[in-house]
Amino acid sequence: MNFASLLERYGEIMVLALGGLVIGTLFGFFAQRSRFCLRAATLEFWHHSYGKQIAVWLLAFSSAVVGVQWLILSGHMDATVTRQISATGSISGALVGGLLFGAGMVLTRGCASRLLVLSANGNLRALLSGLIFAVTAQAALGGALAPWRETISSWWTVDGGAARDLLALTHAGPWGGLAFGLLWLVAALYFAVRSGCDAWKWVGGMGTGLAVAAGWGFNYWVSKNSFEVVPVQGLTFSGPSAEWLMRVVSSPAPEIGFNFGLVPGVFLGSFIGAWVGKDFVLEGFKDGYGMRRYIIGAMLMGFGAMLAGGCAVGAGITGGAIFALTAWLALAGMWVGAGLADRLIDASAKALAKHAHTDAHTHGHGHAGVAP
Repeated sequence: MNFASLLERYGEIMVLALGGLVIGTLFGFFAQRSRFCLRAATLEFWHHSYGKQIAVWLLAFSSAVVGVQWLILSGHMDATVTRQISATGSISGALVGGLLFGAGMVLTRGCASRLLVLSANGNLRALLSGLIFAVTAQAALGGALAPWRETISSWWTVDGGAARDLLALTHAGPWGGLAFGLLWLVAALYFAVRSGCDAWKWVGGMGTGLAVAAGWGFNYWVSKNSFEVVPVQGLTFSGPSAEWLMRVVSSPAPEIGFNFGLVPGVFLGSFIGAWVGKDFVLEGFKDGYGMRRYIIGAMLMGFGAMLAGGCAVGAGITGGAIFALTAWLALAGMWVGAGLADRLIDASAKALAKHAHTDAHTHGHGHAGVAP
């Protein structure tokens, strides 16, 4: 049975949902086994350590770029029809949203996809943060925060088409995009070898990126073979998280499609990965400060993702793989936002804690030396 026959027999809705479930399961499994995390990679970068987390992220990113550009060159995808390139975009939204998202993922110790992966491993902190992320994302999309999002997004816009396509702007084309991806794949391999990555880091990192490419290819194939209008979309977790929230709390529920299968697929894949690696452990909050930190971070990520047009995966890798201008600006903002949050919040907190410990140690010795 060919692909067109599947669509005719089961319909676009069921095929899209099943595809989202399968690709989401693969993404969740590979992301869990490789410990894929943009937040961890950015911290290694800003701390100049360039270890395993940088290697895994680069393996995923470069594999996604190579996979997507190969799809384009082989005629299995057309990036110009995607929303990230064809529609009007917001440069101000990408920059501000990226900064907010980057800061938020440092506070929550994980981006949106990482929170979903960790939730399936028994991490209750990640589960709560993910729920708050989804609520905030929905509020930014069509709720109380929507006017703020719309105002910031209107500050600096860019027309859809070539003006939003980095490969068109630079006249590099898909071959240039493929060469760029291969160059970063070589860099990823160098960091992976230098840091001593195990097999799961290699396979998981590349598998995570190829799952992103598969998401683009699958949705494009459905769009081309369907008699209905099916938007071409890739993997992202801000919109799907908000959709699942509305599916639970409101009626009528959003339409079933690729996103319907994606979120439970990632959860399932991560759970399987945790079972394989014996990583399932129930974890909660240790104190009130930790809870406040996660709540604030999740809110920053939810609002930032909707401003930026996607999360660390949706904008950073999915949008980056098709060289959408706003996606690259959002990704840059995430790296900068993470670095600033680490320096201004975490580094300052560690310095204060160290200073307090030193004072307590000094005073303790002082009292011990005084005669009764």
